[in-house]
Amino acid sequence: MTCQLLADCLDEIFEYLEEDRLTLHSCLLVNRLWCKLTVRILWRNIWNFKSKICQLKAASSILSTLIACLPNESKELLHKNDIFISPPTPKPPLFNYATYCKVLSTYGIDKIVDKVLNDKSLLNYRRSLVANEVFKLFTSQISSLKKLVYHRNGRYHINFSFNYFPGAKDLSELHCESDLPSNFLYQLSQVCHNLQSISINFVSENISNELKELIFSQKNLKNIALSAFDESWSDIIPTLMKHSNSLIKLCLYSDNVNLSLSFVRLFPNLQEIIISFPNLFQVSENFKEFEDSTRSFIDFRKLQYANFSKLQILKIPFYCPRVEYVVKFLENNGKNLQKLYIYRSDKAISLSVANFCPNIKSLYVTFKNDELDILKTIFISCQYLESIKITCGVRHLDKKEVLNTVANYSPKNFHELKIYSSSRSYVSSEDLEAFFISWKNRTPKKLLTLVMIMGGFFTSFNMRIIKKYEKLGVIKFKIKWYDEEEKEEEFVT
Repeated sequence: MTCQLLADCLDEIFEYLEEDRLTLHSCLLVNRLWCKLTVRILWRNIWNFKSKICQLKAASSILSTLIACLPNESKELLHKNDIFISPPTPKPPLFNYATYCKVLSTYGIDKIVDKVLNDKSLLNYRRSLVANEVFKLFTSQISSLKKLVYHRNGRYHINFSFNYFPGAKDLSELHCESDLPSNFLYQLSQVCHNLQSISINFVSENISNELKELIFSQKNLKNIALSAFDESWSDIIPTLMKHSNSLIKLCLYSDNVNLSLSFVRLFPNLQEIIISFPNLFQVSENFKEFEDSTRSFIDFRKLQYANFSKLQILKIPFYCPRVEYVVKFLENNGKNLQKLYIYRSDKAISLSVANFCPNIKSLYVTFKNDELDILKTIFISCQYLESIKITCGVRHLDKKEVLNTVANYSPKNFHELKIYSSSRSYVSSEDLEAFFISWKNRTPKKLLTLVMIMGGFFTSFNMRIIKKYEKLGVIKFKIKWYDEEEKEEEFVT
């Protein structure tokens, strides 16, 4: 009983360390109990390598460990095909590592195999053989799978067919392509009925009946992400209507402005809408002509009149529909919005935030260099605002003016300022310290998180001042070279 209590306590502690991989790795060496609890967390999702420098080392370690866990018949099959991958140690594995996996990714397996077996003399069918044996190990050993990413490699194919896959019944998240083998989709639809999230990358116009059946058979589908380029997602829309009341998040990702958007209004309970069209600027060399003809997002003119009483998050991270459409949409749906992210926005859109979005908490709209008063208006009108991202540069607001405005006009709940530098610009150390002093004297006192994206404030004097006020507990400072809000929605993870 005492031993189990200790394990439960350690388990709770290690859960808090899930993002701190360095500390978790040090726990592996304490004793067998610590090692087992740590391995269980580290092997939940082994497909994301944070550092490119250690990618090969991590991939090699993971693959050799998995090969060591293969059944004897799989090892013999690899040896017969002259594939020799040494185990990490001469001893048998301490644990059946595959059983701890909660995220399974064909893309991840492909990436690991390609990194480790990069010898050009090793033909693709041998890489395919390794990938398939590893995949069979996972499907036979995982008892409870939460997320499956199934994308096909153009050079070789993982033959994902399962007669025995106990973990599939617990699957809650699926990322896949629209042309997956019908037998796989049929098998999955027979055992998996509790998907919460489905992400589909459309690679053909024809959607199989098996994919439609898989979507239709889900009991409580909440999130849908559709990604299409030359293809269309229109064929899947009637099937989605079965979930019209349960869907709360919808992400549409494309570069084709002629794709249907009007169907979005058929899902009245949406809490989050993302419309991400990142590559539209490549369509035309004449930017003005492009702006006039394609940025309208033709179907959004119908969507502007839709009412979503539960909508809390709206993101349009790249190119935006016509301004008048967005303004009307915010007039109808801004009351409950808590987060708004519009990259290519306009003065009218910024003013509509002040007029129609009184409960907004997190905001990113762009301001031109003569629109400082609009920022002040938003601060005064949106008293629940906690976080804002502001672009500063030659054509946008000045950093010094932004800092002064934040110090004097931001509401009492405000505690996070993100500054994105669109061009090289600095603020003097005197102005920076004056801002920190103003923030220190604010009532009520709140720790300010100051995030710099793509440069700025990087003089040695400024960094000294920043460190000074970090130690005083006035600010928390972060530097980022990209903004996660601008990352494409993850259709392959």
